[in-house]
Amino acid sequence: MLRTIFTLSALAAGLVFSNAFAAPTHDGAAQPVRASGSGGILLAQDGNLDIYYDARGNRVIVDSDTGKVIAIQPPQTRLDRRALRRESRMRELGRAPADDDRYYLDDPQDMARFRRRQLEEEGRVIPPPADEYDPDGSGSVDAYPPAPQDDGSYDNNYPDAPQPAKPGTIKRQPLNEASIDPVRPADPTDQAAPSDQAALPPKAGDKTSVDPALSLGARQDVAALQVLLDRGGASPGVIDGRFGSNVDKALAAYNQINGSSLKSTDSVGIQAALSQSGGDPFANYTITAEDAAGPYVASIPEDYSQKAQLDRMGFTSVTEALAERFHMDENYLKALNPDANFNRPGTIIKVANFGKLVSTPVTRIVADKGKKEVFAYDGSGKLVAAYPATIGSSDTPSPTGIHAVSRVALDPNYTYNPNINFKQGENNKILTIPPGPNGPVGSVWIALDKPTYGIHGTPEPSKIGKTESHGCVRLTNWDARELAKLVSPGVPVEFVE
Repeated sequence: MLRTIFTLSALAAGLVFSNAFAAPTHDGAAQPVRASGSGGILLAQDGNLDIYYDARGNRVIVDSDTGKVIAIQPPQTRLDRRALRRESRMRELGRAPADDDRYYLDDPQDMARFRRRQLEEEGRVIPPPADEYDPDGSGSVDAYPPAPQDDGSYDNNYPDAPQPAKPGTIKRQPLNEASIDPVRPADPTDQAAPSDQAALPPKAGDKTSVDPALSLGARQDVAALQVLLDRGGASPGVIDGRFGSNVDKALAAYNQINGSSLKSTDSVGIQAALSQSGGDPFANYTITAEDAAGPYVASIPEDYSQKAQLDRMGFTSVTEALAERFHMDENYLKALNPDANFNRPGTIIKVANFGKLVSTPVTRIVADKGKKEVFAYDGSGKLVAAYPATIGSSDTPSPTGIHAVSRVALDPNYTYNPNINFKQGENNKILTIPPGPNGPVGSVWIALDKPTYGIHGTPEPSKIGKTESHGCVRLTNWDARELAKLVSPGVPVEFVE
């Protein structure tokens, strides 16, 4: 009897625990749960949940309104309090597990996490949460979303910024203005590297084109003729690409020096003479750090008393210095290189390839007032050089007769004495004007044996042969320097009408 009762009791107990019987309970707050794997976004209506426990100890969460199972939590997950707290913390930071796609619309944290995921899917950069490690404590970030690209004209494919080179020390000193031995331009036959071609002016065929609007009527064929004349010892003054009296006088002198009969209209003959005397009339020159460094002065005042206060009558710009070095008009140099940055070392520009300077010693000089030209002869009486010149004026005429060279001074001071020469402005006192290519006598003074008279340079080379002087013989700075190297004290200078 007792065995029968015990057996029936055991069977009843087994039935109780084996059935999926559970008593409904209600949690005070809805706990975060894991999705059932359906792949959709599961939401509990109004947040009403019923929680049951089956015979295996699983926690079954049911929507109270619809009766649908929302999730089933195994016992090991439910009982791992640390795992639950860690998962809750990750949700607060917007970092829910990858397979968790449930969002409660009435939970601000869930909505923030949902928005964060949307932005991440769009490729946007999301700043880290405020409680992430921030060494500055400011919560700031360095990553920002890229700017929208509406028409494809903007992008972020910028080249890496070049690392600034360690600046070297540039010794600043006066340029060797219109040097007797100027830097020889590069061989025109050399082919420029591809990287250099971008820095050169645009080309039309095999010739470099000149923008007519910038050259102001200058012609490249005329400039080529001027280069040829300069090579042949017959200076045209500034190389500016324009016909004029200086070119006509130089062409006549060139034919006399070289025993030729070249005409300005003979393009074939001019090209042949250029090929024989040094090649292409233009060459490439690379601006150096010394060219860009100067020193330069802001401007040159007109008043002599203000000039006297300067340290030096230097060049005012890189273009002025380079134009004088290559015997060119400054505006024409700019016109040949309209896109060049003259202040940047490494810039390649196009310059006149004027060739070598005259080297034959001069034993006699003639200053022709009527022709406004200076002729230089060697010991045999042969003409070796000719220069356009400004010789005196009606108010301050130049000397007459024959005089002699007494001394030569390069880069000289200029002494202004209104009691002897002329009066400039309201200056009644003797002034000493510092040296420099923009001084009243330029960068050269070839003194004559007649006091206060001489052959000298000029601060305005484009006006040579076209204006008047204060009695002296005025040449371009480069022509005066060339002549200064060819003469010596005692060389006669004859003034003719």
